[in-house]
Amino acid sequence: MSKKTIWITGGSTGIGRALAIKFANKGWNVAVSARRVELLSELSNSYENISAFPLDVTDKYKCKEVFNEIKNKFENIDICFFSTGTWNPKKEKNIDVDQIENVFKVNFFGTVNSIKAVEEYFKNKKSGIITIVSSIAGYRGLPNSTGYGPSKSALNNLAESLYFDFKRDNVRVCLVSPGFIKTPMTAKNDFKMPFLKTPEYAADQIYDGLINKDIFEIHFPKALTITLKLLSFLPSKIYFGLVGRLTKYQKK
Repeated sequence: MSKKTIWITGGSTGIGRALAIKFANKGWNVAVSARRVELLSELSNSYENISAFPLDVTDKYKCKEVFNEIKNKFENIDICFFSTGTWNPKKEKNIDVDQIENVFKVNFFGTVNSIKAVEEYFKNKKSGIITIVSSIAGYRGLPNSTGYGPSKSALNNLAESLYFDFKRDNVRVCLVSPGFIKTPMTAKNDFKMPFLKTPEYAADQIYDGLINKDIFEIHFPKALTITLKLLSFLPSKIYFGLVGRLTKYQKK
């Protein structure tokens, strides 16, 4: 029986890297993509069944080209895990149009470019999993999140829309909503992050959700995500009051 294959974008650091190692240790072929070639090479050189495919997901033509390279190498692709993201909290405190455009270009359109690259393949194959990585920041609006939160909220809606479109062809669309994970991106945060977990913890949760369960959303840690889900059902006035106190947001 031939090995199964997963393609991971954003695979050079954080959750993507940890998940690549998790699947490699489980015997899968792993194709990893990211912009940082040196980190990809370091990862692929450390694991026999991890192969590097450098990619900037904002280039839609390159997304298709790289996917074709992966398909030619492994022939059969079982899971795509699209986790490219960017976040700059210092530029989120005010409305920085250029920053917001860049965040959407990477987080939202980079994911759309990646999905488009594999759309025809999976619909013809009539099986497989397309995974979209969002965030708890996508549940409802949060202070100091003029670009990142809205981009993740857009991904949530996209995943729900695509769920119906791909289900017709027996392809599973899965949404991943992590809480605070200790990565280079969250290291930029200047506040205490509740329930902070390691990338390896995230990889375990994602692997279990993709392989052992048939669910739409993989969210973790539950103590945080379930609380936020409940908050999202509250009327706006109550929600704004609670979040304002929790985040110590004060009027100027």
